[in-house]
Amino acid sequence: MLIVQDAIPQPEIVNPDAIKNIRLRKKKKYTCDEYVTGILNGNRVIMGQAITLVESLLPEHNELAQQIIERCLPYSGKSIRIGVTGVPGAGKSTFIEAFGKYLTSLGHKVAVLAIDPSSTRTRGSILGDKTRMEDLSTDENAFIRPSPSAGTLGGVARKTHEIIFLCEAAGFDVVLVETVGVGQSETAVHSMVDFFLLVLIAGAGDELQGIKRGIMEMADAIIINKADGDNIDKANLAARSYANALHLFPPTDSGWTPKVLTCSSIQNHGVSDIWTMISDYKSLTTTNDYFYIKRNKQSLDVMYSTINEQIKYKFYNNEVVMEKIPEIEKSVISGKCSSYTAAKKLLDIVK
Repeated sequence: MLIVQDAIPQPEIVNPDAIKNIRLRKKKKYTCDEYVTGILNGNRVIMGQAITLVESLLPEHNELAQQIIERCLPYSGKSIRIGVTGVPGAGKSTFIEAFGKYLTSLGHKVAVLAIDPSSTRTRGSILGDKTRMEDLSTDENAFIRPSPSAGTLGGVARKTHEIIFLCEAAGFDVVLVETVGVGQSETAVHSMVDFFLLVLIAGAGDELQGIKRGIMEMADAIIINKADGDNIDKANLAARSYANALHLFPPTDSGWTPKVLTCSSIQNHGVSDIWTMISDYKSLTTTNDYFYIKRNKQSLDVMYSTINEQIKYKFYNNEVVMEKIPEIEKSVISGKCSSYTAAKKLLDIVK
């Protein structure tokens, strides 16, 4: 007779101790008062969670984030906001680290907001700026926050603008906004900063033909990076070429004449000159009031872009619209209805 013995007891699939640890590590939920107090006291953990609320798409998070921002607004506005952009490989992150370390050595508190491009397919982002700025990320007077663009430049402009307010309320007096590559995202960054810095390198092909005129016109200064070793002569030559090109552009509304400087982020050459230049710009534009006029215009631009964003959100979250879209799409594809008429039919639903 076959006797079946009991099998060896199998361990649980999930370690109960691990579950307990996860529960212990669960983020604490703060009230609006606790968030505001933490931010004003410079608490990095609370500030990071507040920024996550700002970036969230959940309506309940958005409501709390707006309350926090409103409470922090009176403590914001006391920084110089600097946009940093440039061609891939120009050494933007290395420059920001060297520049940031120089500023913290002078006693400044520096916040770096780096916009990472998101995949249009997966919405994922690398968010690798903390790995590229190892020294600055461990500096107690610096704060680095990479943010995914999530494929919406308008959304980036509004959210980053709001994150700047939180950084300023936390006491950061220099805010650096880095964007990747040269393209449409630069327009979004330009709309939220006081000074726009274009970082380039020499010897990367036809310099002047490789940069869009629109980016050049937005720049308050051009930095030729990696001006060290055998590259110094090339960098100086490139600087003269860009300086000549800038003279062909019409005068700026600010009264500032864009400058071209060379620097070496690795050897820290020219970094102090860049800060002196930015300080001169702020002194000039605060004297002639352009600094404040520009900030007021930026606030209004964000207001209108937020209106457009909310209209689009309400349109695509309307149940009747979502039900009608498949039917109207078929009529457009079959040629029974023009694209313009189809769009008008859908828009009429949410009037």
